Amino acid sequence: MSVADPSTLALSHPLLSLAQRHAMDLLLTRHSPWPLVEPAPDAAALDLVFAAAMRAPDHEQLRPWRFVVLRGDARAALGQVFARAARARDPYDDGERFRGKAMAAPMLVALVAHVKVPHKVPEGEQVLATGAAVMNMLNALHILGFGGFWATGANSHDERVKAALGLGASDRLLGFLYMGTPKDRLPPPDRLDAGEFVREWAPPGLGPVE
Repeated sequence: MSVADPSTLALSHPLLSLAQRHAMDLLLTRHSPWPLVEPAPDAAALDLVFAAAMRAPDHEQLRPWRFVVLRGDARAALGQVFARAARARDPYDDGERFRGKAMAAPMLVALVAHVKVPHKVPEGEQVLATGAAVMNMLNALHILGFGGFWATGANSHDERVKAALGLGASDRLLGFLYMGTPKDRLPPPDRLDAGEFVREWAPPGLGPVE
């Protein structure tokens, strides 16, 4: 399926206003910068980031997303949790590399899906809604001039880490969102050609869609 040149997509669309082109350019330049340094989002910016999360699509308005903010000394305490969990998983691992992960950005947010089970809305849809909320947060961070990096890994699946964060049996830890300011203002990666990932379906016997 043919699409426009991804490198000029927002600029070339004839029906977009200047404001729309600017908004689309922001969306099309979002990426996950690393490393992230001070400053982290302040209270006003963080409010906007979480407000964006609330606009995620949400079947039955279950609002399954939960967010746990970690900054300052709380990051060092999280590093201790990470290190202990790593040693419990593998006695030969001193856990120091995991301790460092908690200090890798000025602010972290634990990303949690608080699922209702059983429920007519499947658990997978509730997790997807939370993921959509996180994507809104990533876009908001980019619009505000900050960087966001969504990381998962062994600690996201460790019951000891979940317990330390105060999560219960109905909570799914989906990873950690690292927040801060990109250390280097590098250009975003080249845009992918969406045509490689999109196709149009036609019922058998209908023939090609014109």
